[in-house]
Amino acid sequence: MLKNKVNFLFIICILFNNIAKANNENNSKKLNVLFIIADDLNCDLGAYGNENVYTPNIDKLAQQGVLFENAHVQYPLCGPSRASLMTGLYPDQTQSKELRLFLRQTVPDVITIGQKFIMEKYNSVRVGKIYHYHNPRDIGTSGHDDHFTWDQTVNPYGRDKVEEYKLNKVKEKFDGATLSWYESDGLDDEQTDGIGANETIKFIEKFANNKENFFLAFGLYRPHIPFVAPKKYFDLYEKEEMITPSSNEDFLRTISPPAAKSLRARKEQINLDDLTIKTVKEAYYATTSFVDAQIGKVLNKLKETGLDKNTIVIFTSDHGYHLGEKGHWQKQTLYDLSTRVPLIISGPGIKSNLKIKKLPVELVDLYKTIMDLTGIKAPDFVQGNSLKNLLMNSDSITEKRSALSELRINLNGKVAQGYSIRTDRFRFTKWSYGNNNYNELYDHDFDGEEKTNLIDDLKYVETIDSLKIVLDNRILDAKRKPKGLGRQIRNSKPNFEPERIYSFEKSKF
Repeated sequence: MLKNKVNFLFIICILFNNIAKANNENNSKKLNVLFIIADDLNCDLGAYGNENVYTPNIDKLAQQGVLFENAHVQYPLCGPSRASLMTGLYPDQTQSKELRLFLRQTVPDVITIGQKFIMEKYNSVRVGKIYHYHNPRDIGTSGHDDHFTWDQTVNPYGRDKVEEYKLNKVKEKFDGATLSWYESDGLDDEQTDGIGANETIKFIEKFANNKENFFLAFGLYRPHIPFVAPKKYFDLYEKEEMITPSSNEDFLRTISPPAAKSLRARKEQINLDDLTIKTVKEAYYATTSFVDAQIGKVLNKLKETGLDKNTIVIFTSDHGYHLGEKGHWQKQTLYDLSTRVPLIISGPGIKSNLKIKKLPVELVDLYKTIMDLTGIKAPDFVQGNSLKNLLMNSDSITEKRSALSELRINLNGKVAQGYSIRTDRFRFTKWSYGNNNYNELYDHDFDGEEKTNLIDDLKYVETIDSLKIVLDNRILDAKRKPKGLGRQIRNSKPNFEPERIYSFEKSKF
């Protein structure tokens, strides 16, 4: 009897061992996703043709995968943009167009990318900033995170946060969007993003050992204001060699009042002196190089563990960034500098060293793309187009030939609503303000910097008429409530926060 029991237990052990082995083999065949997103990073990168910016790790990633040169966000502001890409919905569908909104305030039943992965038995992990945080104020907290998206989270906090009292600023009162910078002492690992990179590496090592599948999202807080990095990254640049962008005030007279207001919203950043402009640009590029180094550490660990062989890597930013062009700093305009972002995708089966140059794509495309690449069916409500065929076959194109962006601003107590499309050649924009509509047209074949508004040029009449129809149809589609989305709550109020004045007191790291 005892012998029979022993044999039975032995058989059970073998059975469970075989099941575990089979599960591990199945898991190893499933693709993982490493999603990396920077904050306020524009396309001033080596891989995008800017030879004056040192970004060897991002450049190497581009050589290993597909780089999209004409990728655009759906709303050039952190909170709405991140809500859009994580849900695969346009801002008119998320009903999220402001900061300080939690995702579930407006679309409580939505299934986010990370949430979908959890449903598919993946680990869904966040390190750093993926949804909106007030940066730098909310560093070290969960900010306006969506807790349903993740089953594990890490909120790094480094000396860049502790040493904010040391910042150089263009105005005394720091409100979180004030141009500011600091050459920090110490090591990368003491900075918030350095800590975030190390925490991401720990997860990579963990998944390499336990063979579990993952959607691992690493959100960097830089190069968002304040531009802080260790001194060695500032040493990569010569301040005197920074190019001062031209700022022709005559341009403002060729565009609408809402468009002009978007370029002149922050008074303290208008008409900065030449030395300040060069200083701020150097600090932005130094912080960009610091971000590149942290991404490099993570990608090196992915390769070292062998997980690169079954992991899709996606790198992007939440919107673009003006560096004094058109006399404007930061984001919140409907020009390429604000809506255009880096987008690089690499991984198993994806072509290497390929640039998709003119075809416009949107960050709202990422949800379907990620699901398609991992063999998971996207929820019915998800918008956009899968880029899988483009990634696997450079001859393939998507049906959509324009990228849609929108922006809402307050002008003289009234809301001005702007929509813009970017095609392979043109940017066409419509602003609605009061009872008036205003249009802009830019031809990128001759005017890559969007300096000349062609809306009154008779040579472009047919183009304008055609693009008006395209834009109106895109707007209608983006406003439709998708099947399967669930509740859609309009006019949700941002979370109340009393006015805070940053008070910097000395402390030691």
